[in-house]
Amino acid sequence: MKHITESAAIRWLLISVALLFLVLFLILPLIAVFMEAFKQGTAVFLSAIMEEETFSAVKLTLLVAAITVPLNVTFGVAAAWAIAKFSFRGKNVLLTLIDLPFAVSPVIAGLIFVLLFGSQGIAYPWLEANDIKIIFAVPGIILATTFVTFPFVARELIPIMEAQGKDEEEAAVSLGASGWKTFLRVTLPNVKWGLLYGVILCNARAMGEFGAVSVVSGHIRGMTNTLPLHVEILYNEYQFAAAFAVATLLAALALVTLIIKSLIEWKTQRESGGEHV
Repeated sequence: MKHITESAAIRWLLISVALLFLVLFLILPLIAVFMEAFKQGTAVFLSAIMEEETFSAVKLTLLVAAITVPLNVTFGVAAAWAIAKFSFRGKNVLLTLIDLPFAVSPVIAGLIFVLLFGSQGIAYPWLEANDIKIIFAVPGIILATTFVTFPFVARELIPIMEAQGKDEEEAAVSLGASGWKTFLRVTLPNVKWGLLYGVILCNARAMGEFGAVSVVSGHIRGMTNTLPLHVEILYNEYQFAAAFAVATLLAALALVTLIIKSLIEWKTQRESGGEHV
């Protein structure tokens, strides 16, 4: 078979353009964040990190992620298994609904929850009668974050499960394994790296979500401010050093996410290569 190859000049040109893009839009902004964070000294940096409001923002961010990610994992695995392994009416509708958060602006998603649960919302009379607060409270933040992040796990698993087919599951069932045991012993081990990859992406988006959370949170200091919202407040108050100091926490999260993502990709490629040897 004849292989089509580009000249060395074209290859180096493409590589240079890609590296230049990465430097300008990823590496330099990241360096600028850390430089601005330490611009006024380590004492100012540590003071911003150790503030009570920063701790509250960190705790709320971790709480939202701790609730949102398991919910999305449960939904994503169930949806991917149903779509990849079974035929049923409404499959295309389900796929469209899974992609909906990618098509809708996060701000619009937040406004949808305000219209549903806000003071002028459809469900507000019942919520008020039962003393349940969703908008401008933690439940609203969790709902908004869950909405914008639920495609990640499902969309990561669907193509993997479809590529693997149904042969192994059908063989397990024919040997007497129950549906639940087949899922745990056959399906889940085959998609473990894809699942972990989807969890990492979902977690990163949950911790860094701004638009939808900004709409439903109310920006109440120490109560409904996640880390991205806390950074915005500090910056709007001209506390630039503190804002960049807190932003380094999110930048560090992004770096850790990229490292883990790269390790998973390397591990997946290594296992795939070993299977074809």
